[in-house]
Amino acid sequence: MRVLHTADWHFGRTLEGRSRMAEQEAFVDELVRLSREEQADLVLVAGDVYDSVNPPAAAEGLYYDALARLSEGGRRAVAVIAGNHDHPDRVAAATPLAARHGVRLIGLPQAEAVRVGIARTGEEAIIAALPYPSEARLNELLHAAMDEEALRAAYSDRVGRLMRTMGGAFRPDTVNLAMSHIYVLGGSETESERPIQVGGAYTIDPSALRAGQQYTALGHLHRPQRVAGDETIRYSGSPLAYSFSEAGQAKSVVLFDAVPGGIVEPREVLLSCGRPLVRWQAQGGLAEVHRWLDEKRDPGAWIELTLWLTEALTLEQIGALRTSCDGLLQIRPVYENAAENGESPSRERGGLPPEELFRRFYRRQTGGGEADDALVSLFLTLIHDEAEKEESET
Repeated sequence: MRVLHTADWHFGRTLEGRSRMAEQEAFVDELVRLSREEQADLVLVAGDVYDSVNPPAAAEGLYYDALARLSEGGRRAVAVIAGNHDHPDRVAAATPLAARHGVRLIGLPQAEAVRVGIARTGEEAIIAALPYPSEARLNELLHAAMDEEALRAAYSDRVGRLMRTMGGAFRPDTVNLAMSHIYVLGGSETESERPIQVGGAYTIDPSALRAGQQYTALGHLHRPQRVAGDETIRYSGSPLAYSFSEAGQAKSVVLFDAVPGGIVEPREVLLSCGRPLVRWQAQGGLAEVHRWLDEKRDPGAWIELTLWLTEALTLEQIGALRTSCDGLLQIRPVYENAAENGESPSRERGGLPPEELFRRFYRRQTGGGEADDALVSLFLTLIHDEAEKEESET
């Protein structure tokens, strides 16, 4: 059978307030096309299909559309687990309907492996599927099955025990797989992953995942990568770059063939969907930025601009930049005078009246925006009230 591994769709996520829905729709189109062209028999979705536990309606619609198109009426098997961004009940809400179309949805950790029949080859895949295992959920599941000593064991050990329990269903005549949404020790993070908080146990040792499976499909980290140098334990990564810390990263899915008892040789298949994220470092000031804009540098990209300046941008200059390039999302000014004096760009100089200090602070925090008089007046009122309060307490 041929298996495709993907994860971390984050449907509903925005970037600096800009919708990514069109890019996410393009990803679904590309994923469906790849599944057909590569003749995938099973698609593994390793969590974080949504970006929040309460996603917008458009994100839910895209999720269900993706499942329907991938399964093609039951001709292709699909297995989905919930990630730490997902509400497990929401991910699995359509279980009764989805099961009729060969789609398995697993929201909460369970002790039984998932069995999937592959119509084309007549083979069976057994999946040790572990959705995001919060410590509370893991304890609830294991409390009845394990003694008190086991419950006091390390989090990684508990995950390993559960994986081995599910792995007990593996057979020599089946394709044996595992899938989870966790952070494995040694993984390379970006700024766009929400940290997994599990009561102080933040990482899983790679050895905890080994339960006799031929391949382990992981979700959570957005950079495609192997775990501990093992080609068969992989994060597929996110299909789109979701923060500027991912600028320049190639996005992909993982594809491999598997037969019972055989060695799996995964390969990355690069994705072409999504607008690239780039960082511009304009040490030459506004003139350099305008030259890049005239050259149509990085067309179609989302841009984070760091701009070296000797004085603050005006509202007109900011407006002109944004009008010239709709992909310009962030403008981060660096003030040369401050750097020459050994000051950080965010450090305000003493000796100035509070009103001027606030206006400078506001410009730097907003990338050059000007605080209106009403906002400045409110700030002055607040510090006046605070000063009076301190005087009354002394």
